[in-house]
Amino acid sequence: MPRADFYLIAKERFRAEPLRLVCELARKAHDAGLWTLVLARDAAQAEQIDDLLWDMGDDVYIPHQIAGADLDEDEAAVLIAPPEADAPLRPLVINLRDAAVEGSFDRVLEVVPADESARGPLRERWKQYQARGLELKKYDM
Repeated sequence: MPRADFYLIAKERFRAEPLRLVCELARKAHDAGLWTLVLARDAAQAEQIDDLLWDMGDDVYIPHQIAGADLDEDEAAVLIAPPEADAPLRPLVINLRDAAVEGSFDRVLEVVPADESARGPLRERWKQYQARGLELKKYDM
């Protein structure tokens, strides 16, 4: 059964840099051998995530790239897709966009902003995934 995991930003370091949480989730997925697609909100955010994944520490290397680059996307464990890139879904999807992920996947990770006023769309998304029969989990990060 597909699953949707909602990660609520709570810790100060993730409040300051929410995309750090995205990179931590991508690292955990890579360590577990899961091919991951990150659906970035826009091209600028995709670039930020790309930069942060290079900056995970000297002993951490996560093969990643932005979709649409001229490289072989099948070799990148983490593919970062801005909206204009046509990237196929992978078993694990980290969704930073405004809409629920449609299509076939094993797990989707949704990052919930620390700001209470920005959480409305994610409550809607929770209901959408629930209606589709996904197993739902919530984590405070």
